[in-house]
Amino acid sequence: MLSQTATVGTGKPDATAQVPFVGCASDGQVGPLKAPTGLAKAVTVSAEAAHRLAYYKAETGFGVLAPRGWHCYSTYGSDGSNLFVSLDPIDTTNLFSPDWKGLRGQAVQVSVSSGGTSGRFAVARTIARVFPEFKAFTQQVIAEGIEPASSFPSGPYPQDKLTYVDKKTVEFETPANTKGLGTDSRLQIDASPIQGVAVLFGSEMDLVQLSVRLSEKDRDLVRPIIGRIEGEVAGSAAQ
Repeated sequence: MLSQTATVGTGKPDATAQVPFVGCASDGQVGPLKAPTGLAKAVTVSAEAAHRLAYYKAETGFGVLAPRGWHCYSTYGSDGSNLFVSLDPIDTTNLFSPDWKGLRGQAVQVSVSSGGTSGRFAVARTIARVFPEFKAFTQQVIAEGIEPASSFPSGPYPQDKLTYVDKKTVEFETPANTKGLGTDSRLQIDASPIQGVAVLFGSEMDLVQLSVRLSEKDRDLVRPIIGRIEGEVAGSAAQ
């Protein structure tokens, strides 16, 4: 596994700057929720990058940095939440349809899967792929007999590049036109790579996964986007 490691993103943050807060409407288990309001967020990025970023947040789940002027929407339920941010408008009428294929093109998704609810299946699948030290969790889920063991393939996707920050945090890159951890999201396979991070946290083994696909000219923003979500997850775990 370690032979597949690689550096994700480039560039170093060099200043604290303010980026605008963008509230995102959502829908889910108890019905539609309005977009929240909030103050500008302080982020540690270059001034040039700050002018190209905004902080998107729904009523539930983590917020995420993404390019300014994009569209966002969130879904939520007992299993967790998903925040979608896309260059293209999001057709919210199809988000809960089995026919929805997901997002193409430039997009960011941050998802939270709850290890103590039905979200445990998503957690167990990711653990089987990239968190071998916690494979007992996957084995417990398999032992329930609800889903077969074949639903939880063991080991990384062959083409993924992985960088372990620690035993509960792995940054990844799924190459273009390839199935991998990046497409274990609602970002469809296409001609651009997907970068991101998966983080286990909390007493019930919850999972946060961030998947980011940007144009080549904006790919320098991936590093601050990943760094921000890693900081938010660490902050929530410390509370």
